[in-house]
Amino acid sequence: MTTTGTSAADRIRAILSGANGYETGLDELTVLPPAEVDPALSAALRQATERLFRAGWQPVELHRLVTRRSGPDAARLVADAAAAQLHRTPAADPRWTAQAAEIGAERWWPADDGYPSELGRRLRADRVTVLDLILSTLTVLRTLPPIEILMPPPGTFVPRRDPEKSDNRVLERVRALLAKAESTDYPAEAEAYTAKAQEMITRHSLDEALLTADHADVVPLARRIAVDAPYESEKAALLHAVARANRCHAVWTPDLGFATVFGFDADIDAVDLLHASLLIQAQRAMSRTEPPGGKAGKSRLKTFRASFLVAFASRIGERLTRAARAALPSGDDLLPVLRSRDLQVHETMTRAFPHTERARGTRVDSDEGWREGRAAADRATLS
Repeated sequence: MTTTGTSAADRIRAILSGANGYETGLDELTVLPPAEVDPALSAALRQATERLFRAGWQPVELHRLVTRRSGPDAARLVADAAAAQLHRTPAADPRWTAQAAEIGAERWWPADDGYPSELGRRLRADRVTVLDLILSTLTVLRTLPPIEILMPPPGTFVPRRDPEKSDNRVLERVRALLAKAESTDYPAEAEAYTAKAQEMITRHSLDEALLTADHADVVPLARRIAVDAPYESEKAALLHAVARANRCHAVWTPDLGFATVFGFDADIDAVDLLHASLLIQAQRAMSRTEPPGGKAGKSRLKTFRASFLVAFASRIGERLTRAARAALPSGDDLLPVLRSRDLQVHETMTRAFPHTERARGTRVDSDEGWREGRAAADRATLS
């Protein structure tokens, strides 16, 4: 319980720690002058987001998780926090800056100390609503753990060698092919486009392996890829299958809604693009073959979809792995390079996640869904 003379900052800390009831603390903050509360709330939000950015969270990841747990208004605070972070430390990794732009991070308020009141005017919300929004968002932020740092946070960025421009040209061609595969209603066309994309990816990956074999600065990297509800485990299985076929490793973190993919840069790009495209193709094929829903068929529909996605991922893994092996040139010149890269990727994953558990397989309760999922994978991918 708080007492007279307690500062706004102390009251906020008491609410977030549970020493003071949430509703009671919110009422106490509401009656205090904004000139006292606003700077304390702004500081609490700044400290919470700075801690998470330093602890490995990237703007898109934090924005997505807060959206999942608290909704779009709370996610707006994350975008504003990213904008404030860049205002304080403008020297940031271009990837971090690009993510901030992606979530709409823009500094629109004149001074940090008055941010809560400015936010109320921007949202056209009353004082209680604004304070409740900030406090509830802070409650979510304080529960998030540190995660693996995959890119330098603002203030720690050191410029590195620019990536090869040829990578971008190849990726643009792959994106164009996969976009055609996603948009066509003809399975044979989708298969042809996806097959061409995989062929281009494989050739590019092998070329990169040879060209960079003696480059000490070319090392395995990691990237987090979102795995959204529903059917997260089945979607994570698809990502694992695509990663394995492209000489990468994937570690799924279900409670935070993402998987971390380890590999060399070009290979991770391929996994990201292929997984996104194949997921779209799987969902389109599933919607064409699934049984009718409704209350009576709800359970059947759920088991059909889960079984469909499990079968799709299984068949995709088989076909992509076979295609990757077939793309290897004859002779032994490349094999030592690929073995070395595989070892480096595995060591990088093990350093980041020394203790992992093999995911438990998903039950297949619908024979119909299993058959349709494998058939869809045959149509969607290369032979």
